[in-house]
Amino acid sequence: MARRRAAGGCCCCCCSRAPLNEDNARFCLLAGLILLYLLCGAAIFSALEHPFEIRAQLLWKQQLENFTRRYRVNLGALHTLLRQYEQANGAGIRVDELRPRWDFSGAFYFVGTVVSTIGFGMTTPATIAGKIFLIFYGLIGCAATILFFNLFLERIITMLAYIMRWCHERRLRCGGAGVVSSREESSGEEDSLEGWKPSVYYVMLILGLASVVIACSASTLYSTMENWSYVDSLYFCFVAFSTIGFGDLVSSQRERYESQGAYRLGNCLFILMGVCCIYSLFNVISIIIKQTLNWILGKLACSGQRKLLKRNAVQPVSAQCPMGSETDAGPGAEVHLGRRLSGEMISVNEFMVSNKVSLALLQKQLSETAHQGPRQSYGHQNGFSGGVGALGIMNNRLQETSVDR
Repeated sequence: MARRRAAGGCCCCCCSRAPLNEDNARFCLLAGLILLYLLCGAAIFSALEHPFEIRAQLLWKQQLENFTRRYRVNLGALHTLLRQYEQANGAGIRVDELRPRWDFSGAFYFVGTVVSTIGFGMTTPATIAGKIFLIFYGLIGCAATILFFNLFLERIITMLAYIMRWCHERRLRCGGAGVVSSREESSGEEDSLEGWKPSVYYVMLILGLASVVIACSASTLYSTMENWSYVDSLYFCFVAFSTIGFGDLVSSQRERYESQGAYRLGNCLFILMGVCCIYSLFNVISIIIKQTLNWILGKLACSGQRKLLKRNAVQPVSAQCPMGSETDAGPGAEVHLGRRLSGEMISVNEFMVSNKVSLALLQKQLSETAHQGPRQSYGHQNGFSGGVGALGIMNNRLQETSVDR
């Protein structure tokens, strides 16, 4: 009795845990892939950058030795001076002449990097009051900017959907011209466009092209005004637009430029448009990554189900893995003959829903085998379906009663 209660309790709980188990599996798979991605990235960057770092250290040691030998300077005193310069550098003091960090224009550039979450790091508050104010200011500003990015994403995807729907309608009109009458053509368009939605891959392609155009245009401006190479300018655009913000390259930092007002306005506009486009592109790519994770989970679930089906004495005619409606690998792909991938028991109700196609074929096969051939069924006439065991006897009796009447 206790076993039945325990089993019954488990079955009742597992039906509500189905989405949770699927989310946990997706989360674990994504965490594992991100960890693998980080390990591969660390290995590649270490192989590319570590030799250059070693050469730079050797060159710096040689320069220090040559300087101390030539000018007869104490090496310890020189190190003290260099550490003091590092502190001054953090406060905004540079060897080259740069624009003031904390005048109004410099402070406006700083708060823009704060609320956009770029955070270049070339300007940071040095006072205690400034650091405390930054905590509360950034908390509200970053939240508001993220909301703005989300609203921008909704509107740009809505605009792209309208444009793609218009192109789809024109393609349907051009394809159906001269084949059907105008009335049939218009009704066919309405039927075909009733459930039409833009493909996420097309949206990703359009956003990717827009980001490339903005980055290339901005790189042309930066390479001209900042005297950077074009590759460095593209690198800065990605680091800034993706809000990574290393701070090794920062635009609009010199004191004077040619057409300074126009350049600073163009710089702000390029950063704003680039951040919005890249943020939208990241969101669309995350949808595709989620679909890929569901596809991987579905493939793993299907392979596990096929292995379990091969062990059974009676197999259904079609051992297809049930798929969900959201993606190729839905919640139904986790169910294997009464158990999940995690080994938990599931309820009979959930098992019947997720495997009703396979169970129907299995019942039909067992029924025909038991009666040595296909049986005549009145299920389509009277609304009763055949079954196996006590359920089949009851349905057959109901069918006979209905036929007699």
